[in-house]
Amino acid sequence: MKVLAYSLFSDFDISLFVSGKHFRLYEKFGAHLISVNNTDGTYFSVWAPNAQAVGVIGDFNHWDRSTHPLNRRLDSSGIWEGFIPNVAKGTVYKYSIRDFNGKEIEKGDPYASRWEHPPRTASIVWDTDYTWKDKPWLKKRPKLNALNMPMSVYELHLGSWQRDPSEPKRVLTYKEIAASLVPYILDMGFTHVELMPIMEYPYYPSWGYQITGYFAASSRHGTPQELMFLIEELHKSNIGVILDWVPSHFPGDAHGLYHFDGTHLYEHADMRKGFHPDWKSYIFNYDRNEVRSFLISNAMYWLDKFHADGLRVDAVASMLYFDFSRKAEEAATNEYGGSENLGAILFLKDLNEAIYGNFEGVQTIAEESSTYPGVTNPVYAGGLGFGMKWMMGWMNDTLKYFKNDPINRKHHHHQLTFSVTYAFSENFMLPFSHDEVVHGKSSMIYKMPGDEWQKFANLRVLYAYMFTQPGTKLLFMGNEFAQTHEWDFKNSLDWHLLQHPPHLGMQKTVRAMNQLYTSEPALYEHSFSHEGFEWITADDADQSVFIYIRKGKKAKDTLVVILNLTPVYRQNYRFGLPIKSNWKEIFNTDATEFFGSGKLNLNTLKPEKQECNGREYSTLIDIPPLGAIVLKQTK
Repeated sequence: MKVLAYSLFSDFDISLFVSGKHFRLYEKFGAHLISVNNTDGTYFSVWAPNAQAVGVIGDFNHWDRSTHPLNRRLDSSGIWEGFIPNVAKGTVYKYSIRDFNGKEIEKGDPYASRWEHPPRTASIVWDTDYTWKDKPWLKKRPKLNALNMPMSVYELHLGSWQRDPSEPKRVLTYKEIAASLVPYILDMGFTHVELMPIMEYPYYPSWGYQITGYFAASSRHGTPQELMFLIEELHKSNIGVILDWVPSHFPGDAHGLYHFDGTHLYEHADMRKGFHPDWKSYIFNYDRNEVRSFLISNAMYWLDKFHADGLRVDAVASMLYFDFSRKAEEAATNEYGGSENLGAILFLKDLNEAIYGNFEGVQTIAEESSTYPGVTNPVYAGGLGFGMKWMMGWMNDTLKYFKNDPINRKHHHHQLTFSVTYAFSENFMLPFSHDEVVHGKSSMIYKMPGDEWQKFANLRVLYAYMFTQPGTKLLFMGNEFAQTHEWDFKNSLDWHLLQHPPHLGMQKTVRAMNQLYTSEPALYEHSFSHEGFEWITADDADQSVFIYIRKGKKAKDTLVVILNLTPVYRQNYRFGLPIKSNWKEIFNTDATEFFGSGKLNLNTLKPEKQECNGREYSTLIDIPPLGAIVLKQTK
C-alpha cells in the first residue's frame, strides 16, 4: 500500500483542535519525518473538512493525483492523513484536493516548515531540528526582556538592509546577514532587532505582510536552520529578537489558504468580514475554533522552535473592528449590533494568555492605531493582554510638529505636550517605523525643515526627544544615519552616506543615545508609570523650550531633559531644579562629534535660591540651537 493508515492525533488532540484550544498543532499537522514499521517516510495531515478527496502529489510520484490518496478520519474533524514510505527530507510536494464543488485544485501545505523559493509555490518536506546554543540568553531573558528594562528596537527588512555589493540584486542569506548584523547592533547599542515578516510570502513588494507559508522561514534567505543560526548569534550577544507576525489577513494566491477546500475555510464567508478592501486580501474567520487553533499554534511555533523573544502583531485595529477602513453602511456588525469583532477579541485574549502562560520572558507588541481600551491590560482585568502597544498618536503628533518651520512651532506647542496626558494609559512603544519612510512620506531627514545643518540638528533633537520620553523605542533601519532616500525594498540601504560628516554624526548620535538610554535607570525603570516623568516647564511656547524630569527608583538617578526646538541659541536660560544639587551635562546633541556647533555646558551647574517654575531653587544654562541636553546630579 502506498499510503499507510497512521495518525499523530489522539482523541484529546482532536477535542482541543475543534474547541479552539490546541496551541501546538505544528506537532501534528503538516509533513513529519517518522518511521513506521521500521520504514522511514513522511506522515502527512491536512484540515480540509469540505473536500471530497485529498492526496499528496510531488516529485516522488511524478505529480500523479491518483497514486497517494490520504485517509479521511472517521470523526468529524475534517482531517485527512496518512504515512507515505520512503518520502525523504527535501521532497517537494503539494496537496491535490477535489474540493467541495468537485473541482481538482492544488494547495501548498498550511503547516509546511519549508517552501520552494518564490515564484515556485510547492512545499518541501523538512524538519525543525537544531542544536541550540543560546541557553545562557534564555536563562536571563526574563530579566533582560522585562517591562522595567530598556528596550531599543532596530527594525529591519532582511532583503534590503544590506546586499552583496558585487551582486546587488541578490539578497543575503541568513548566515551572511548574521556576520554583519550582530556586530553592527552590538556597536550601535540597540537591545533588540525586529525582523519584518520572515514567513514565506509569494509577492516580494508586499514586504512579507501577505503570507502563504505561516510556518516556514522565507526560502529567499535560506533554510529554517539558517534562520535559527541568525537568531542564535543575536542571542549570544544578548540581543533580543522580535518577529513581525500577521494574523490579520492573507492573500488570495491559488496555492495558499484562500478557498482551501472549495469553501471559505480560513477566511470569513461574509466578505464584509472576510475581505480587506485596502489590501485586497482575506481576513481570518476568528469565530471558527479551528482557525484560532491554527493562528495561536503559529505564534507558539515561532517562540518554541525559533526561540523568538517577542511578536509584534500587525494591524490589530483592522482585526478589532468590522468598520475598519469601510464606510459604515458597508460594514458588518456583531450580534449585539456593535462594530467590534468579538471573535477577534477572543482570539487576541487567548493568544496572549497562551504566550505568556507558556514562555518566560517574551513580549507581545500590538501595532494598534485605534482607541480600543486596555490593549496592554491583563486579560483577567478585561484587557487584551499585550505587553506593549505602538504609540501611533505620539508618532503622528511628533512628526507634524517637527515638520513645522521653527518660527511657527510656538503655535503648535501642544502637539508635544498633549501625548503626556495619555502616555501612561497603556504600555507604549514609541515607533519611527518603515511605514513613515515610504509611499511619498519622504525619509526622516527630509521631513525636517531648514538648511542642511538645521535638518540634521532637528533630527538629532527629535531622536533625543524620543529616547528621553517614557516608553520603549523603535527605529527603522537607515533612520539611524539619516538615509536620504525613502526606503526601497529592492535595494540596500545607502551605507555610502556614512562617508559624509552629517550622516556619520547622526549615527554617532543614535549610538550615544542608546548608550545613555541603557545606562541611565531613570530612562527605563518607570517607562509606563507616572512615577517616571514630571514637567518642569511645558508652557514656554514663545521660545519652544521644553524641560522635564525623568526619574528612576533612586533619587540619585534623576535626570533633567531640556529641548530647544528653534535655531536660536538660548543663553542664560533660567529653570527650576527638581532637587537642590549640583548638576552636570551628560549629553548634548550639539556636540561637534555629532555634527553640532559645539555649544556645550562644560561647567557644573550650581543651585541658586531663586524661585522659578514653581520651584525653590533654580539655575542658568545655555541651550544650543535645535538642541537637546540631559543633566544629572553630581557631587
